[in-house]
Amino acid sequence: MKLIFISGPSGSGKTTLSKLIIGKIKNGIILSTDNYYKVGLISKFLSKFVEGYFDRNISFNYKLFKKDFNFILKNGISIHDRYYNFEKRTINNFLNETNNINFIIVEGIFAKKFSSTLSNENYSLLELKINKNECKERVIKRDLIERGKPKKQAEVDFLRSWDIYYEKLKNKSIKNNATEFTITKKTNIDQILKKLFD
Repeated sequence: MKLIFISGPSGSGKTTLSKLIIGKIKNGIILSTDNYYKVGLISKFLSKFVEGYFDRNISFNYKLFKKDFNFILKNGISIHDRYYNFEKRTINNFLNETNNINFIIVEGIFAKKFSSTLSNENYSLLELKINKNECKERVIKRDLIERGKPKKQAEVDFLRSWDIYYEKLKNKSIKNNATEFTITKKTNIDQILKKLFD
């Protein structure tokens, strides 16, 4: 099983890149860490009072994500999709069986952290480096449409998210069993895919 982790700050294009790769290479699946936030009353409370809650480790349901990841890794199949509703703070589960999975793409702000927990598996890490203002514009547009946030709140949340993401990366070294690629707007994605899948 080939493992690809796509990391980058909010709005850097992680989801877009994941879909691009899936569209070019068959027999893969995307696991987005955005769909594995914690639910329930505690989560609803913390998301209102903890600054940058959705970018902090306390918001991520690591146990559920690991369960799904390990199941796919072991069996080569997925039996459902998960979708996190940011307005209701709930996870919707949809039955959707996918067979013959040969590679897993994990994308999201928690992708790099999760990759660091792997012990023996070899994997590739694609780190997105995109201009801050461009990321901000994307996030504001997304949050207005998909998450029901006012523009000012979306902007404030983005700036917190940016700082939290890069603070987490300080002094983090890549593991020996990982191959790292830096992705910018000028990167030739087809060349990266050739290196990943040839």
